[in-house]
Amino acid sequence: MTTVADKLARKSTSRATTKQVRLKLVYIDFWSAVKLSFLIMLALGIVLVVGTFLIWVVLANTGLFDKVSTLFADISGQENFNLTEIVGLGQVLGFSLVVALLNTVIGTVLGAIATLLYNLSVKITGGVLVGFTNQ
Repeated sequence: MTTVADKLARKSTSRATTKQVRLKLVYIDFWSAVKLSFLIMLALGIVLVVGTFLIWVVLANTGLFDKVSTLFADISGQENFNLTEIVGLGQVLGFSLVVALLNTVIGTVLGAIATLLYNLSVKITGGVLVGFTNQ
C-alpha cells in the first residue's frame, strides 16, 4: 500500500521542464494606459501634498521659522518680520495642491502621448520582444 505522502514525494523528485515563451508587445490599449497614468500621478500628487504638510510641521515644530525670522530681521533691520506670514501652512499647502494637480494633468497627458508614440512606432519596428519562463 502506498500512501498519498509517498505519491507526493515521488512527484516532487521529478524535475518539471521549464517552458519559455517569447511574445511580442505590439499594442498598448490607449484608455488603459491613460487610466493607469492618471492613477499613478494621482497617487504621487497625494504623496506630494502629505509630504509637504509633514515637512512644514517638522520645520515649524523645530523652531526653524522663528530662527530664520530673527536672522532676517537682524540683517534687514525690520523689527516685526515674521516668516510664517509668507510661508504659512495655508500658502504652502495651496501651492503644493496646485503643483500636484498640474503634475496629475501633465503626467496623464504624457502617458497618453507615450502610448500613442509606442503604438505608432510598432508599425515600424514590429514591437518589443518579451520572454517569459515557467519555473
